[in-house]
Amino acid sequence: MKKLLAAIEQDRIGVENTAIRKLIRGAHEVSWTPLPETPDSGVAVGQDYPRAGVAVNTPAQVLFASLIGTTIEFFDFYIFATAAVLVFPKLFFPSTDPASATFASLATFAIAFFARPVGSALFGHFGDRVGRKATLVAALLTMGLSTVAIGALPTYGTIGVAAPALLALFRFGQGLGLGGEWGGAVLLAIENAPPGKRAWYGMFPQLGAPIGFLFSGGIFLALSRWLTDQQFFAFGWRIPFLASAALVLVGLYVRLTITETPVFRDALSRRERVKVPMLTVFREHPGTVLVGTLVALATFVIFYLMTVFSLSWGTTALGYSRQKFLVMQLFAILFFAIFIPIGAILAERGRRSTLLWVTAAIGAFGLIMAPMFLAGTTGAVLMMTVGLSLMGLTYGPLGTVLSELFPTSVRYTGSSLTFTFAGIFGASLAPYIATWLAKTYGLQYVGYYLTGAAALTFVGLLAARETKDEEL
Repeated sequence: MKKLLAAIEQDRIGVENTAIRKLIRGAHEVSWTPLPETPDSGVAVGQDYPRAGVAVNTPAQVLFASLIGTTIEFFDFYIFATAAVLVFPKLFFPSTDPASATFASLATFAIAFFARPVGSALFGHFGDRVGRKATLVAALLTMGLSTVAIGALPTYGTIGVAAPALLALFRFGQGLGLGGEWGGAVLLAIENAPPGKRAWYGMFPQLGAPIGFLFSGGIFLALSRWLTDQQFFAFGWRIPFLASAALVLVGLYVRLTITETPVFRDALSRRERVKVPMLTVFREHPGTVLVGTLVALATFVIFYLMTVFSLSWGTTALGYSRQKFLVMQLFAILFFAIFIPIGAILAERGRRSTLLWVTAAIGAFGLIMAPMFLAGTTGAVLMMTVGLSLMGLTYGPLGTVLSELFPTSVRYTGSSLTFTFAGIFGASLAPYIATWLAKTYGLQYVGYYLTGAAALTFVGLLAARETKDEEL
């Protein structure tokens, strides 16, 4: 992959490479010509270089391209999350104690979050040096190939301990791809946005999360209805993983029809490109990384409590059937999707003020989460609906907020790393910590855990600056 991206970068600065040009045919509508290098930027921009502000992508192209990629990526990510609760404990982590098998499966689920920083650094490097578009294509391929490989993986009963080891490896690949996808998709949207519309444009890749979840939950629900338990565990669980190959091909086609963002082209024309973006982020923007991580923390915690943990706890401790609880979750996810654009609209009036009051509401929700979850089917549905509605309000503008904190030269790397660190601390261990708290101290402590995360996010927002009126 590094060789491919390096070849693309050479092509960008004038090296003729017929094989690469054929591979990415249609990727650039701009005709690139050899340009002399300069010591500080590595590329000189000629008069025929497209200038920033010239519309080369239509709004429909930009928004659909940013949405389709994250939808596919989150679909792939969520089918693993669902399988980690319903399938993998039985097929990949045999144990006489079902709870121990679930813990082992959730630990594998967490691996992707630790792979995300690697993906953020790798794809962020090329995204800030080569360009947003080519890097997004590579990230989508990485995620897609890893997901298909999981669908073809033999189980523990066939290859023994190699099965969970390979599952962990391919899960790492999923995290690697998602670490590079999210930041690039958000930048594709906001760096093409007209003035005063960055939060609105930036929420389209965020919509990929609920849409991907609806697709993943819907397909598992359909399989549960159409197949017996024996058929589902024999082959049915593989279908969503293998079917993602078709979605990836659609996403690649869409991504290859767009051109580079005008903001990035303008940054190149000003020779703002840095040699090692990740080093620049940690050397010049460490405080921004910390603040951004805190700002996104509660968003991750509440989402994975409402999805992965609630599905696990609901189908084990509370006795709901897999099919019934998936229907309940899918209903609540609709409100997640509805409130994402509402959050973006509110954030156009002020990013910081919007997130402050939503975070306060999340903290208050943590105090009543457990009683709602234990109040029967109606209470459980209401709990997930309220939680995911709050998630939509905070998630809608989050991509725009994190991206606006960094300058163009390191924006891909900085925003991706910040989002990733928040995922590590707020999401990777959330189902594991919540399960341990519920078993050890009671379900109410899971709510206190969410309230504590909201308090940290509130502190981060107080330390953050308002970016609504800043230029990219």
